[in-house]
Amino acid sequence: MTSPDILARVERVCSELHRDATPITFVGVASLAGVSRTSLYRDPSLRAVVDEYRAAHVDPRTLSGLTREVDHLRTAVELLADRVRRHEEQLRQLDSVSRPRRRAN
Repeated sequence: MTSPDILARVERVCSELHRDATPITFVGVASLAGVSRTSLYRDPSLRAVVDEYRAAHVDPRTLSGLTREVDHLRTAVELLADRVRRHEEQLRQLDSVSRPRRRAN
């Protein structure tokens, strides 16, 4: 799980690069945010932030723009599905703890 501090730094760097019309690359974001490129590529939430800002520079009416948008949406759906699975598991655990156990007669 990504720390909120790292996520905020990556978001800030991407926002600044976007505002300055500077190309948003994984190498540049990693360097400015003080995280490894590997972390940006492997952590789905960090990668989603970078991909979102990168997609902002692409014309959505082109095939490559549509492909990026679909990839971004797929990543977002996968992140949400993982979060839902974790929450469902937590609910099952809480439910099993809160139910009284029946004794065998």
